[in-house]
Amino acid sequence: MRKYSVLVVDDSAFMRKMVSDILNQSERLEVVGTARNGEDAIKKIELIKPAVITLDVEMPVMDGIETLKIIMDRHPTPVVMLSSLTKTGADKTIEAITLGAVDFIAKPSGSISLNIKEIENEIISKVEQAVQSNITVHSAKKAAKVQISKEERQVSSRIVNSTFIKTNRALKPIVAIGSSTGGPRALQEVITSLPGDFQAPVVIVQHMPKGFTKSLADRLNKLSEIDVKEVEDGDVIEPGKVYIAQGGKQFEVEETGNKFLAKVRTDVPVNGHQPSVDVLFTSIAKLRECQPVAVILTGMGSDGSKGIETLKRSHPRTVTISQSEETCVVYGMPQAAVKTSLVDYVLDIQYISEMLQKKSKQQG
Repeated sequence: MRKYSVLVVDDSAFMRKMVSDILNQSERLEVVGTARNGEDAIKKIELIKPAVITLDVEMPVMDGIETLKIIMDRHPTPVVMLSSLTKTGADKTIEAITLGAVDFIAKPSGSISLNIKEIENEIISKVEQAVQSNITVHSAKKAAKVQISKEERQVSSRIVNSTFIKTNRALKPIVAIGSSTGGPRALQEVITSLPGDFQAPVVIVQHMPKGFTKSLADRLNKLSEIDVKEVEDGDVIEPGKVYIAQGGKQFEVEETGNKFLAKVRTDVPVNGHQPSVDVLFTSIAKLRECQPVAVILTGMGSDGSKGIETLKRSHPRTVTISQSEETCVVYGMPQAAVKTSLVDYVLDIQYISEMLQKKSKQQG
């Protein structure tokens, strides 16, 4: 079996040794070099041309962010960030993902994690997956590539003009988005393109551990015209606002009177995920007078596909959107969604916000 070459970059000699030993346990990976800071890493990359890089966020001389910018500019390579669980570490990690890093690993106990072996399976898995990722998806804007299901399959131009079937009831729109690997950058593309007067609430599950979802929400809030926050239990889900699930907790939407309320709680993982896209989508399927628009973005696995099936059963006019393979970092979750045969639109990432604006107007 072919082994993929890895460069491990960390200012701690202990961490370089531990991460290297962990990765060398994999039958698919081989650490061929290490670097103690960003400057050292850039030199090593030019010499050994690794297939994948693990990159510490906080380093002297040249930190992970500056190093990543140079890597993506000169030597585009899949990069997995290693971050401490501090607010600064989380903020920089989210920035790194939006700059092109494939994924990140949270060190369990700070910059020098003596217990790093506790997450060795996660380290191996994420680095192996990173090798297979598509890191060129954001390098250029592409012409729209659209696949349409059902009655709209033959005429792609009808996508931008189509509307919901009219009903005598006023339905409240709600947009639900699920994403995983590569999601923060995809979410930034979608959310920052929505106008300040967007008419629907947006609820999001991004697979991410505790501590990082707050940084993601804060970053998107600074960059967007609409308000973005990390959701809290009991929040009223209001039109024109974005609510991101807390890492390590399940996020559901409940109906009380004529209001949508957030239910946020620590529960069991579903298909290994907490928060879970399936849990969020299934909760929305239980709402009565609503018009759901469900979106699946880039990510590993199949979370969200069962939720789409539940939504379509409960609300047959649910609009379902999947990110195109060409613009996904990892075409796992969107592919699983498409395989349900219930996806209405497959769109390049830069066209999803436009579709949301067309499909999220209250119908009556």
